[in-house]
Amino acid sequence: MSDSESDAGDQTAGIEHFDGPVENAWLLKIPEFKPEDNPNGLLEESSFSCLFPKYREKYIKECWPLVVKALGTHHIKADLDLILGNMTVRTTRKTWDPYIILKARDLIKLLSRSVPFEQAVKVLDDEIGCDIIKVKNLVANKEKFVKRRSRLIGPNGCTLKSLELLTNCYVLVQGATVSAIGPYKGLQCVRKVVEETMKNIHPIYNIKALMIKRELMKDENLREENWERFLPRFQSKNTTKRNKPKVVKKKKEYTPFPPPLQDSKIDKQLASGEYFLTDEQKRSKKRQEQVDKEKRDATVQKERRERDFVAPVETNRRAAKANSADTPLDVKSLKGKIAKANKRAAKS
Repeated sequence: MSDSESDAGDQTAGIEHFDGPVENAWLLKIPEFKPEDNPNGLLEESSFSCLFPKYREKYIKECWPLVVKALGTHHIKADLDLILGNMTVRTTRKTWDPYIILKARDLIKLLSRSVPFEQAVKVLDDEIGCDIIKVKNLVANKEKFVKRRSRLIGPNGCTLKSLELLTNCYVLVQGATVSAIGPYKGLQCVRKVVEETMKNIHPIYNIKALMIKRELMKDENLREENWERFLPRFQSKNTTKRNKPKVVKKKKEYTPFPPPLQDSKIDKQLASGEYFLTDEQKRSKKRQEQVDKEKRDATVQKERRERDFVAPVETNRRAAKANSADTPLDVKSLKGKIAKANKRAAKS
């Protein structure tokens, strides 16, 4: 069988009557739910509320009559509270579709997420759904999150536009969420692309795969085969290499005992006997130490000055020659030197 994440725009003929298990549920044609299927209506009233930010108040106030009119066709009542910044939808006695209240809830959620009314009202159709993907918690680092979110949008929004054309979904990136409206098969593809982009997989890989699937879907011979060999494969490369520090600090051996206490100034005076001296004796001792230090410095300075006037030791050249004559001649080393000299001469 072909991959289930094939192009959402290509729909094959639906199966109206079926018995038993079905291999591909996307081929099933869901019958339309009509008022005759639920003549008694709903037993209880259901309601949903949604807050909207302050910057959306002007737009929601302008388009709210259209929202009331669109929900009124499905017998859903909508209320707008501008003081609290709240939108509420609830069922009435005439409501016969039990699922339409969830569709109305999605409508007000999309309006609060900056989706225009022309796109948000599409969610009321049976074949159209919506998916609000929270992407902020997928990346811990804020800088990485901003970069990957801009990568999903692409330069001048071209990546997002190509994703919309391939999945037949309207996609809007707003703050920490990504809102998608379209067929359910396309919503699966959008969620996969968004989540993998936030996991540092470039969206171009998934866009290429969607384009290849669209072309393979047109070929009748390859429609029922496995498409894995045609799809691009992403291999993660860890390019960051951790540099080792120049100075590696050796870990000290653990000892349960604390380090010994250092001697205080009084302890040092007690050990040297200075603690028991009077003030006069301490001053005289300090004066004597200073005099001794000056004497030592004077002698060192005198030696350094007299070092320039010391005559160098003269060597007797005749005695040195006599000593060299007494030493035996090394014939092997002499032959080796002659051979090396001959090689150099031959090379030149």
